[in-house]
Amino acid sequence: MNTTRSTHSSKASQPGARDPFGAHLRHWRTHRRLSQLDLAQEAEVSTRHLSYVETGRAAPSREMVLRLAERLEVPLRERNALLVAAGFAPMYRQRSLDDPALASARRAVDLVLKGHEPFPALAVDRHWNLVAYNALVPMLMAGAAPELVAPPVNVLRLSMHPDGLASRIANFAQWRAHLLERLQQQIAATGDAVLQELHDELEAFPPPNVSHDAPKADTDLSGVVVPFQLVTPNGVLSFISTTTIFGTPVDVTLQELAVESFFPADAQTAAALTEMAKQAQAAG
Repeated sequence: MNTTRSTHSSKASQPGARDPFGAHLRHWRTHRRLSQLDLAQEAEVSTRHLSYVETGRAAPSREMVLRLAERLEVPLRERNALLVAAGFAPMYRQRSLDDPALASARRAVDLVLKGHEPFPALAVDRHWNLVAYNALVPMLMAGAAPELVAPPVNVLRLSMHPDGLASRIANFAQWRAHLLERLQQQIAATGDAVLQELHDELEAFPPPNVSHDAPKADTDLSGVVVPFQLVTPNGVLSFISTTTIFGTPVDVTLQELAVESFFPADAQTAAALTEMAKQAQAAG
């Protein structure tokens, strides 16, 4: 059973590849706001032994490394770093989604994206870089500056950059706050320095120099989700979104992959998307 533990964001760098295991352990323990006593109790080891491991006076076994990583909810990529720092081989493979070994996973992602049409859906990696998308997504990205839609496309940067979609998001202030909060939660969970840099970059973007009258949100939905309202030639389209991740991955790439699926929040948006899908099919 997963438990919710207190986390906090920190701009302190994670230990490097040459740092000892104890430095990595201390980083994650403090990042999760756990005392040595707390962690020792959760991992069912003595506080004294944990202290020795953290200070380098004792070397952990491979089983101990994995047990501590599990209790600290360390992401798979960083679990590999913990294993290497302790002198063991990495356990979780890191491969491109285009790797033949992940062909079945890639087919599954493509099926999910295609099956979501006529509504937009896309897949992103851990840093929000676009990995795959269905036919509706390019139509929504139209009009953004060429450099923002050149690979690798970072969907958060594209959304919030003044030359990206920002000037076309009717409820920009609300959507901006939602994205920054969501990114901060991801930073707290992973301790990823690249995500922290992305957060700081996005936070520094000036607001768009245009404003729109955002359509009134569905009162039944507004108390549950934050809508994404985009101004298009087909009118203002209102979406709600869901995120899908692999439930029990043993591969770093799969754990870090997320599928964002957008659903119409009103009938006008559903009708417009159906028409746009017909246009995309005719053009393709």
